[in-house]
Amino acid sequence: MATFLFDKIIFGPVKSRRLGVSLGINLLPTEAKVCSFDCIYCECGFTPGEYKEKVSFPSRADVKMRLEVKLHEMVSANELPDVITFAGNGEPTLHPEFAGIIDDTIALRDEITPDARIAVLSNATMIHRKSVFEALLKIKDNIQKLDSAFEETVKLLDCPKGNFKLSNTIEQLIAFNGKVIIQTMFVRGSYKGKTIDNTTEKEISAWIELLKKIKPLQVMIYTIARDTPIETLEKVSLEDLNVIAERVREAGFDVQVSG
Repeated sequence: MATFLFDKIIFGPVKSRRLGVSLGINLLPTEAKVCSFDCIYCECGFTPGEYKEKVSFPSRADVKMRLEVKLHEMVSANELPDVITFAGNGEPTLHPEFAGIIDDTIALRDEITPDARIAVLSNATMIHRKSVFEALLKIKDNIQKLDSAFEETVKLLDCPKGNFKLSNTIEQLIAFNGKVIIQTMFVRGSYKGKTIDNTTEKEISAWIELLKKIKPLQVMIYTIARDTPIETLEKVSLEDLNVIAERVREAGFDVQVSG
């Protein structure tokens, strides 16, 4: 139950179980979560229905300045990042200047730490926006969430806000023409009287069929590692994750497992 928010725009570096030494960028407010999903497993807690005070995004200029300072500090300390990762308190692509910030980050990376990759951890709800879609095509690790092939499961697990339609998201993921990494959280449990399990044969078979259509560069599968907003979710065993991973490999995809 003990969830948390990132209190800085630039945070870390941290040792990521999926990405290596990761320097984080939080494009969301530091005092509140802002997201187009309300995932029941999110380490940042639930997305507020309303905010007591007005929240604001960090400016493009502020993000650029803070990132430049931090990268120079890391170079001086001989602690170079493997990856610069956009994550934080919600959905990074909601930032109105997301595309410009990606351009700034690429320029700073090329100048200061040219071997670092750039990653975006996204829930794929904003990829219909042309500027967001084109910006994501410029980076190495375009990591998009797909927790199920079934809209009912996505709505139960991820609780999308607004007019969400899974089929539209799938079309946009396919439009990346393979330049995308699919990330899936596997969980079991219950929520609001409904059983949750996206590891069933029905779920896995349908999900793999979607992977065949999307043709991602890589598939990342993982399970709960930190506290969640509700207590009725169960961590999927590493053994079960590896069984799923083998199915993904048999379908012809590179897969990374994080237990």
